[in-house]
Amino acid sequence: MRIFIGIDLDPEVRARISRFLEGVESFAPEARWARAESLHVTLKFIGEQTQQQVEAIAERLRRVEGNALEIRFAGYGYFPTAKAPRVFWIGIQAGPQLADLAANIDVAVAELGIPREDRPYSPHLTLARGGPGRRSGSPKRQKGDMANATFAVLDKRLAAMGDLDFGVTTASEFIVYQSQLSPSGSKYTKLHRFPLRQPA
Repeated sequence: MRIFIGIDLDPEVRARISRFLEGVESFAPEARWARAESLHVTLKFIGEQTQQQVEAIAERLRRVEGNALEIRFAGYGYFPTAKAPRVFWIGIQAGPQLADLAANIDVAVAELGIPREDRPYSPHLTLARGGPGRRSGSPKRQKGDMANATFAVLDKRLAAMGDLDFGVTTASEFIVYQSQLSPSGSKYTKLHRFPLRQPA
């Protein structure tokens, strides 16, 4: 099964983003837009694993320690650049705690032979993919990236709207998700939950 580790969004934040998506999708009709119900903060993508491997990963993750933290969803941008956009995203602001949690998870699962990340943790919420090579959500430039107008109208509309702020999620746990691909988009199932310490 295909798995990753992430954090869920508070219902209020998800609802605000859902309303935003309903209002802006028509400004980039050629893009492939995410469904609001599937949005999450990715901590570590793992990929295909057997059921036995998933259980071993879950057992190792039970030893990962971290504190509950607040995550603000605000701002937006494009990968790799605004002039050659392939991905439209919402920014994530969480201080060092989120990156520390991602690093601790990365180290933990590496003990089971899962490759370590080769670039710094850079959290964001992908809302839409468009343009050449649109399947990839990587922030790095890729072969085939080129100037395109997929998000040109959207960018003009957003510039006129001012700052985007969708509010704060309090992350009290992280989760192992199963990702099942389908023609209508990915379906995510929560397999294991791991609580984070609450402040005293």
